[in-house]
Amino acid sequence: MADILVRNVTAITVDPKRRVIERAWIAISGDRISAIGNEGDAEPTGAREIIDGTGMVAMPGLIDSHSHAGHGLVRNAGAGVDTWFEACEEIYARGSTPAFWRAEARMTQLERLRGGITTGMTLLGGGADIYRTDDPTFGDAHSGATAESGLRTFMAVGPGRPPFPKTYRQFSETGQSRDVTVSFERQLEVSETLIDRWNDLLNRGTGVCLVMPVYYATQVADADARQQVVAMGEAVMDLRRRKNVLFTQDGHRDGSIALARDLGVLGEFALLGHSVDLTEEDFAALKETGASIIHNPSAIMSVYGRCPVPELIEAGINVCLGSDAAAPDRGYDMFRHMAQCMHYHRRHFRDPAYLPPGKTIEMATIDAARALGLESELGSLETGKKADIVLVDMRKPHLYPPVMPVTRIAHFANAADVDTVIVNGKVLMRGRKTDHLDADDILADAAEQAALAFERVGLTHLLEEPQEFWRNARQPLPAS
Repeated sequence: MADILVRNVTAITVDPKRRVIERAWIAISGDRISAIGNEGDAEPTGAREIIDGTGMVAMPGLIDSHSHAGHGLVRNAGAGVDTWFEACEEIYARGSTPAFWRAEARMTQLERLRGGITTGMTLLGGGADIYRTDDPTFGDAHSGATAESGLRTFMAVGPGRPPFPKTYRQFSETGQSRDVTVSFERQLEVSETLIDRWNDLLNRGTGVCLVMPVYYATQVADADARQQVVAMGEAVMDLRRRKNVLFTQDGHRDGSIALARDLGVLGEFALLGHSVDLTEEDFAALKETGASIIHNPSAIMSVYGRCPVPELIEAGINVCLGSDAAAPDRGYDMFRHMAQCMHYHRRHFRDPAYLPPGKTIEMATIDAARALGLESELGSLETGKKADIVLVDMRKPHLYPPVMPVTRIAHFANAADVDTVIVNGKVLMRGRKTDHLDADDILADAAEQAALAFERVGLTHLLEEPQEFWRNARQPLPAS
């Protein structure tokens, strides 16, 4: 007997045979998929809830392998990329409170849920390597919101970039502020505390992994600088081994992956973001260590350089997809990022045969689950796996005629087409209604906390759209 029976769907399973099952049914018992069949198989009887998916595609919950907490409340600030990064640094280090991180996480999870993202990897900050690990309260606020949403999110925490100590500003409940200095050791201590409190992705939905900045050869050319970075890497890896958690980095390019291998921070546990303009030595380091690449085709870094996804896949390296959201020109719509991924590489090779639709779906499902070490639990519709299922309403003009469902999903679907989301066997959205989340309250809280953060650091002028956005066909290129 099943708890939930989803009927009359076209199931894009992404299972080992990559089956697409017409007129399928999916039975859910507890938090697992208990059976999958089609109209020729006897359906389970006595299900307490039946979901009629006529006209819909059922697919695994989407996995967003790289994004940034905080960005959602800063996403549209400033008139240029450099200005936007500066705003992130100011607000994250000196203008944010736990209420800011909670409000941003609530809004992000609502956006993700409505777009069919059931699992994500989110850095607690970013920009110029500003991770809010001076005190556990910031990570507590973020993970608490994740737990309330019902989705699964790995929160990436760790130390920033030298020199240390770093200065952060903390605010009391009455609005009084004080500056605190934070050492590398303190940031690792806070990271360990957050791992102990929140690392339970499959059951509570709140995973924790470690992050540290990417380093380039010029930054460690000096012997003392290299020794310092090596020591920090050893400390982060020691904590990673003790807690058996994942490790991620944001911004690899042009030889930095080979350097990361030499610094001792790569392995099958590592997910490396962006990774543009890679060298032959970078490819060798990836094959040697088994690290995965996170491709962010809509990100600014993919404008500055190219992640060689087809070449990586051909070399046997696992590549997954990330949104790098939400900033400053993109959101959490993974369907958009799938389509962007295909066009990005087809334009490079001037060949529309590159990256077929099915492969881009794999990059946002089973390949991402593999990068997270969870391919036996997530990433496909298979009996025994976690019941993370998305129903996409295909009864729309931009998704017709009703043939070739894989192509329609990868090329034409968007976040607004998601009708139903099931995570861990629980229906979190049905008919685009999210009864357990108060959208009006979430949005009002987000607007209030964003305004307060900009006001605290004196950057409210960055919220006014400049006239230059109307006049010029080409804006000056920002400094790289």
